[in-house]
Amino acid sequence: MLVGVVGKPNIGKSTFFKAATMAEVEIANYPFATIKPNSGVGYIKIDCADKDFNVKCNPREGFCISGKRFVPIQMIDVAGLVPGAHKGHGLGNQFLDDLRQADVLVHVIDCAGSTNEKGEQVNPGECDPANDIRFLEEELDYWYHGIIQKGWEKFARETQQTKKEVHKAVAKQLSGLKVTEEMVKDSIKKLSLDKDNVTSWNDKDTFRLAQELRKLTKPMIIACNKIDIPVAEENFRRLQKEFTGHMLVPCSAESELALREAAKSGLIDYIPGEDSFSYKDESTLNEKQKTALEFIKANVLGKWHSTGVQDVLDNAIFKLLKYIAVFPGGVNKLEDQHGNVLPDCFLLLEGSTALDFAYRIHTDLGEKFIRAIDVKTKMTVGKEHVLKHRDVVEIVSDK
Repeated sequence: MLVGVVGKPNIGKSTFFKAATMAEVEIANYPFATIKPNSGVGYIKIDCADKDFNVKCNPREGFCISGKRFVPIQMIDVAGLVPGAHKGHGLGNQFLDDLRQADVLVHVIDCAGSTNEKGEQVNPGECDPANDIRFLEEELDYWYHGIIQKGWEKFARETQQTKKEVHKAVAKQLSGLKVTEEMVKDSIKKLSLDKDNVTSWNDKDTFRLAQELRKLTKPMIIACNKIDIPVAEENFRRLQKEFTGHMLVPCSAESELALREAAKSGLIDYIPGEDSFSYKDESTLNEKQKTALEFIKANVLGKWHSTGVQDVLDNAIFKLLKYIAVFPGGVNKLEDQHGNVLPDCFLLLEGSTALDFAYRIHTDLGEKFIRAIDVKTKMTVGKEHVLKHRDVVEIVSDK
């Protein structure tokens, strides 16, 4: 699973990425600070299963703070996007190529409208963040459409003459974007395109198909950044009404980064995504640090109940991609061979079965599956049993 962080230049994209991953990235107040993509590990947050057993877990990957389990996910921060990227403007070709393998996109926008389309700083309120949402989606749609259109006439003619199934042919053409045959088949049906007469499809038809496939393969969540700037709240409320089909999250990446760095330095206790923090020893803070933290407490956490960074990642994985988290464990023993309690947590798609989980842990467990046990209820379940979020499951297999 790969989360792509996207947006136009200089709107806090790299700040969001650093806040989410604490990776060392260049953050600069000028367009195209990011030239090559930054890769890092972010974390989604769940209530740890250790609470259900009154034990303390020892994660093999990620970490756990006060019963909140942070499970690692791969992230990539790509070069800023400008209008005309699909034509090669700016760093367009590189940007789009870097996004091919992303499963979900976090679109960071300047909700205060203080960055123009070139990524240059302007006064807050001068630009409309709604345009940022529209132009990025259009660029992605045109990108998909361009791939479909390459040699379309010849492709359509050959497909029809050889009586190939069009959904298979289109899926093969777009396989690099994680488009499946089923996606194409469903989209053709939804758009009422004539699958038996592909040569009749016009540019509008293929663009609609590209748009539908983009939505399926690159679902997007909007991180409405710079929410702490006064004009941003009014813009956010307007965007909520205008983009009702989108998932928008108020966000202050700069605040999240400040809190995480303060916690890392031992100045505060802070759990990412929570609505408060506490000072460890106020006397160790200078006036500038105290003023900045108090601003965040009053204008971000107090008003929006989080900085939004953690909410964006959690919603991207659990609501957009529809994953659940499942822990391996045993009815009689929650520890692994090294004594670590509930060391692992796996992310699986909603609807995954006990057998799917067995294969996810190890191929041998799937192939030699006998039964599974719901550790919380101690009930034996079969291979078709559908798992729930935060289940703890023991797999019993043939030796």
